[in-house]
Amino acid sequence: MLKKTVSGLALSALLLASGSAVAAEYKMDKEGQHAFIQFRIQHLGYSWLYGSFKDFDGRFTFDEKNPAADKVEVTINTQSLDTHHAERDKHLRSADFLNVARYPQATFVSTSVKPHGEGLDITGDLTLNGVTHPVTLVAKKVGEGKDPWGGWRAGFEASGKFALKDFNIKKDLGPSSQEVELILSVEGIRQ
Repeated sequence: MLKKTVSGLALSALLLASGSAVAAEYKMDKEGQHAFIQFRIQHLGYSWLYGSFKDFDGRFTFDEKNPAADKVEVTINTQSLDTHHAERDKHLRSADFLNVARYPQATFVSTSVKPHGEGLDITGDLTLNGVTHPVTLVAKKVGEGKDPWGGWRAGFEASGKFALKDFNIKKDLGPSSQEVELILSVEGIRQ
């Protein structure tokens, strides 16, 4: 279930969250490790269990003056789930949760971007565990500008949540663990 949240939603939301002065397409900085898809879920209602997806890729467009035209697409290798505990990761990759043998990728494709306060609401179709369901991320632009290598970058943070049952994850982890929270941080390089 943690994989679901991290997968497409987090990255997509972050990228679309804020705007730049000029409409442009950005590729997530995967090689430079300036993009992160993280998730958390309560453990027994006593603490938080954190994890991330280590292998993903994505693109987004950003137009500060016309956010409705923005698009986000993210693909996540669900096998790359990492909670810093090998046995737990093995279980989360199993058919009880993400079923990575059958569904090796999760995707997020935005369907709308709307201004909301100082940020953006990015709604899109998250496909995880063979199920597609709409998810909304709340995103904000962290900053944008020239980088030391002559390029232009834009960075976003986003968050959201979804219910495990919405993605056919039937394993019951207790009443405090029905939803997964996404925490995203993405830096894109203008193409």
